[in-house]
Amino acid sequence: MSSSADDWVRPRPGRAGYRRDAVVAAALVVAALASAELYVHAVDRAAAPWWGTLIWAVAIAGPLALRRRWPEPVALVVAATFVIGQYASVWEVLFSNICLFLALYSVGAWGRNRMLAKVVRIVIVVGMLFWLVGAFVFQAIYPELVPDVSHDGFPSQFLAIGLISIITNLLYFGAAYFFGNSAWTAARQREVLEQRTLELEREREVSSRQAVALERVRIARELHDVVAHHVSVMGVQAGAARRVLAKNEGAAGTDPRVVESLSVIESNAREAVDELHRMLGALRQGDDALTPADDASRSASTRGIAQLDELVDEVRASGLPVSFSAIGEPQAVPAVVGLNVYRIAQEALTNVRKHGGPRATADVRLRYLDGVVEIEVSDSGVGGASAGAVRSAESAGSTTGLGHIGMRERVAAVGGEIEIGSKPRGGFLVRARLPVTPSPVAPPAVTPAAGGAG
Repeated sequence: MSSSADDWVRPRPGRAGYRRDAVVAAALVVAALASAELYVHAVDRAAAPWWGTLIWAVAIAGPLALRRRWPEPVALVVAATFVIGQYASVWEVLFSNICLFLALYSVGAWGRNRMLAKVVRIVIVVGMLFWLVGAFVFQAIYPELVPDVSHDGFPSQFLAIGLISIITNLLYFGAAYFFGNSAWTAARQREVLEQRTLELEREREVSSRQAVALERVRIARELHDVVAHHVSVMGVQAGAARRVLAKNEGAAGTDPRVVESLSVIESNAREAVDELHRMLGALRQGDDALTPADDASRSASTRGIAQLDELVDEVRASGLPVSFSAIGEPQAVPAVVGLNVYRIAQEALTNVRKHGGPRATADVRLRYLDGVVEIEVSDSGVGGASAGAVRSAESAGSTTGLGHIGMRERVAAVGGEIEIGSKPRGGFLVRARLPVTPSPVAPPAVTPAAGGAG
């Protein structure tokens, strides 16, 4: 939909809007009937019969129920009924003027064809003014029609009444025209503003993804050029030294433990290079959910599963009640997997402190399963509405949930899966399963949190 002034079309209101229009129209019918009855007693003239007044009230106010759907026909019907009522001895002028004003306003505010809306209003306004001026001219020619109004002097009473009436009608019709156009312009500007806001939001997200992608590529390049290179050199040199010593194993002074140590160094170097390559692959993935990981994930660390006790103690010392348990037979875990387990637990506990509320408690469980290590952090978070909104946004993968996206990326780097979300009985759950054996890098597998865990 174009936002230009020439081709923009104002959307129709919904069913609730049409219902409100119908209620207003019905109220105006009743008010016009009551007002007409009062005018019968206030004006010393012959009045239309009750059934004629009823038809007039329905005709002048009833069409307003459709004023926003078909504004031009409604305005023409209301204007014609207004004039006919004057000749049918319906002397009511209060609510009839309100109905005519509302009809003219609706043409300007809701007319979809702007040229037609302008023509209809001009025809009605000019026709009404000609009718008014013609009535005064006719009364001026035949003064006996208004014997109670003086025509003597300048300005005469008749002329003063005529000028006041014309000025009042000009202001009346001008206000209906002006406010109708203003309502249409305001609606158009509001929609343009909403469209621009959405466009800016999309551009901001695209720019954020591009910046993150460039930063991840830069980090991957530095890891490849520096860390992977040096680790590879270490492994090559350890292998060369082991082979030299193996050839001279019978020579005096050669300790078999040295050969064994060099073999371990060579094996660890190869494993480290493999893990680095998997991490670099994850960093270079062009995922739509790319978001900067936390600072801790960008630097080398000796943190791992063995340090989970220390992490829990630190969090507990900060005032958050935390319990920790390890389930299953401990098994050897690659360094990168251990680091990811530690960082996921760290991020989850940080979120509990941030959003869980003052009475929140946390439970950390480490499970050793068949070929998999599982870390689960659940809490009884009782945070307020704002905290719940933030956690829900992170759970849904919003660009504001950097911590949750960082956890997903860590899990994806080793081919695992993760669950992040609210628990049915309250609180929040983060559960990650990471394979202990090497596996290909896969996109993050995020599923809703299971109820009642923890």
